[in-house]
Amino acid sequence: MSEVRSTTTLEAATAADGISPSGGARGASAARDHSAIEGLARRYRASIPERVVHAKGCGARGTLTITRDLSHLTRARVFSAVGKKTELLIRFSTFAGEAGAADAERDPRGFAIRFHTEDGDWDIVGGNAPVYFIRDPAKLAALVDAQKRDPRTNLRSPTAMWDFWSRSPESLHRITFLFSDRGLPVAPQYMNGHGVHAFSFLNGIGERRFVKFHFETLQGHRHYTDAEAADIVGQSRESSQEELSGSIAAGRLPRWTLAVQVVREENLDPFDPTRVWPHAVAPLVEVGVVELNRNVENHAAEIERAAFSPANLVPGIGLSPDPILRARLDVYADAQRHRLGDDYATFAVNLAIGAAAPDRTMAVDDPVPCDAAPWRTGVGGLDDDLAQPRALYALFDAGERARLHANIAASLVGVPEAIVERLLALFAAVHPDYAAGVRAAMRIG
Repeated sequence: MSEVRSTTTLEAATAADGISPSGGARGASAARDHSAIEGLARRYRASIPERVVHAKGCGARGTLTITRDLSHLTRARVFSAVGKKTELLIRFSTFAGEAGAADAERDPRGFAIRFHTEDGDWDIVGGNAPVYFIRDPAKLAALVDAQKRDPRTNLRSPTAMWDFWSRSPESLHRITFLFSDRGLPVAPQYMNGHGVHAFSFLNGIGERRFVKFHFETLQGHRHYTDAEAADIVGQSRESSQEELSGSIAAGRLPRWTLAVQVVREENLDPFDPTRVWPHAVAPLVEVGVVELNRNVENHAAEIERAAFSPANLVPGIGLSPDPILRARLDVYADAQRHRLGDDYATFAVNLAIGAAAPDRTMAVDDPVPCDAAPWRTGVGGLDDDLAQPRALYALFDAGERARLHANIAASLVGVPEAIVERLLALFAAVHPDYAAGVRAAMRIG
């Protein structure tokens, strides 16, 4: 005779044997009702609110192996010896799409990585491009709102998105990357990751250097055209997650080279996140290899409850005066409390190695419209915002330029003419062919 297994309540009491609540032993049915309601309540409350941005994501676990000793630059023990291994957790995401959005959509990608070091957890919360859209923290809320649905129609609004960007010349570099070939990767292992902001290294004798972190894919870059992506979305909305988890399960382990750029402040103005550091001034130095070698056991507990923050640092790694980085320090903690509750730091995935867990109504506002006043540009004015997107555009061959023009033109369908013309003026300031190509792709004179 097979063993009869009993279900239990949260308090570990065996649930009463039951009969239908419609008849029979009344006492047993009452106990059974309690057990059922308790189970439903736990099920409903197990789901947490999705992230306001970067809601759609997947992840895995792995290791960082150091290939270059950096102890002369930083006292962070994660970099203290060649061959040293550190466990890590990584989450890849899209930016604007909700939790149910398709992976294969043209959207900025998040690249968040947590290193479980012996001195605590260290997070790099970056993206798949080396630059950000803005440099002014006052524009952060407007940037997010511009990517969200129109509050009147609840539809995606390219008008809001392009209206914001057309008033923000400093975003041209990031826009050009987003609508280029690399703006729509096949899966996370085929894209780079970047910390974007300047951080700092502090060594054992008090010397400080500023540093940027880069993760260069070892799988090569693979990406979709918009037409290819539309076909993929028709087949699967989880194409990135399927590719990532499937590769790991099959033993095709994704790997990235971790490289750093290191400068002194007097070398350049290093604190503008809309600019890259020229390699001639700050060459890439390989310091390690990241490898993802196992899928998570519980996506909700390990990926969705992970509370990443650029404020999670370890001794030897510090901040910089980058104003967007400074703003993110407070924004992330507040977002985690809103999403996960005041005790989010006690969740298992957010506890550092060796740390013990202690004992232990939402309002939605309409998006704030963009201010019509011109936004502040860089130190050198508008021309300063054009140099790097111009250099990026110059790197593209004819095919890459044609796809960039077509991708932007497709995104501008339905956007008011005044906004389109404002954008075309910016593209023309970057390069005449940039504006002409978009104009031709839109078939406007």
